[in-house]
Amino acid sequence: MLLILQGAISLGLIWSLLTLAVHLTFRVLEMPDLTVEGSIILGAATAASMIYAGYNPFLATGIAMGVGCIAGLVTGVLHTKLKIPPILAGILTMLGSYSVVIRIMGMRSNVPLLRMVTVYTFLENMGLSNRNTVIVFGFCFLAVFGSLLYCFYGTEIGAALRATGNNRQMIKAQGVNTDAMIILGLVVSNGFVGLTGALVAQNQGFASVDMGVGTIVFGLASLIIAEVIFKVRRFWVRMITLVIGSIIYRLIVALVLEMGMAPTDLRLFTAITIAAALALPTVRDKLSKYIGKTSKERKDS
Repeated sequence: MLLILQGAISLGLIWSLLTLAVHLTFRVLEMPDLTVEGSIILGAATAASMIYAGYNPFLATGIAMGVGCIAGLVTGVLHTKLKIPPILAGILTMLGSYSVVIRIMGMRSNVPLLRMVTVYTFLENMGLSNRNTVIVFGFCFLAVFGSLLYCFYGTEIGAALRATGNNRQMIKAQGVNTDAMIILGLVVSNGFVGLTGALVAQNQGFASVDMGVGTIVFGLASLIIAEVIFKVRRFWVRMITLVIGSIIYRLIVALVLEMGMAPTDLRLFTAITIAAALALPTVRDKLSKYIGKTSKERKDS
């Protein structure tokens, strides 16, 4: 059980960067963005290919984050300048990313990183196990980039970005360029996704062209779980709950796999989990009304 918990925490910390990115687009900007399934493999392929070629892993990780930003920029331009609906714009970028990824990986479907120096190698050389190394490194990355994101939300530009999602017409009347805010939000969000892809690829020891499939579902599952379990209003507390939601989701996945669920059924399980989490508030309200109505009838009788 301890190993399962360690694995859930290690993966949850890395994937929580993706959850923060999904929260930015789906909750802050109030727009769906399917670019993440393309930007995560762009980040993974870029980092893996550069590390395989002998580049510094930290440099490769930084460039992978930049490549993710470019993917978000493309989606933002397609949506704001060419007036393509956000879902379709994200799908177009996602589809194009697969061809770009193949080119980045040298016309191969995967790039191995076995026995290569990664961002985790330094701590592993100090004697830490792989899972503990990922936990320490994931926590450090999350603390740095999560703090930067929170500070960004507190700036004038960040406030304008949040206002764009809340009431686009009102903030536009105040002279704010909402198109620029949308593009900025997509750039920042997919930069985080590209960073996630780089860290995940170095953790699992390879990058493959199909590792991005279902990414948006995983991010949404963590987001929904956090929102259902933790009902908080303070923004910084909400960001912490997103991390916890990511860990909880990874723990649930690890437990059901340990119980014998086939890995091929994982996406179905994730879809059912999201549907149940979304339906829980409605079921809870109807149940409370039914209980209240029943109690009143008993008192009247």
